[in-house]
Amino acid sequence: MTEDPRRVRPEPGTRVTFRWRKWDDGAHWMHECVYLGSDEWGDWFGQPAGWNSQRPGRSFPAEADNVTLVPPSGDYAATFNAPPGTYRVYIDIAWDVQWRDGEPTGIDMDLDVVDARDGRGIWIDDRDEWEEHRVAYGYPLDIVAELERLAVDLEKRVTEHGAPFDADTPAQWLARLRALRLTAGDA
Repeated sequence: MTEDPRRVRPEPGTRVTFRWRKWDDGAHWMHECVYLGSDEWGDWFGQPAGWNSQRPGRSFPAEADNVTLVPPSGDYAATFNAPPGTYRVYIDIAWDVQWRDGEPTGIDMDLDVVDARDGRGIWIDDRDEWEEHRVAYGYPLDIVAELERLAVDLEKRVTEHGAPFDADTPAQWLARLRALRLTAGDA
């Protein structure tokens, strides 16, 4: 019996590209990152400051070191930015985040949960895009209801600062990322 390829993980420290797409399978964000490992919360990826994130028509370097958690459910990707990153937490509500051909990939479902460092607080972002795309792409109603509940739940969990949305959990993974001593030229 062979192992399920979706469960095979690269060695920690392996560079990967995190590939997002839209519901219609159109290209979306691609992030240069490194696989850091996993814990009880899921798989963790790191992106040193200066590594590239791009989508059609836009590209920019990461403003600060960051780590991203993908839980086993595959229904979100939570990014934790080190200071001076604008957002402490930025959660992309997702669908079908999984490993494909040795790299993480998923469908960005528009809704985001954000915890800003600049005093704006915690909120669910991009509701307008969500409303537009759920009609344009024909999101199934059961998925719409499920992901709307998820966004509200994640907003509450981020507000409560319980693990993994506390300071300590992502700090451990940011320390692992820094220990790799990667720079923009390593990507």
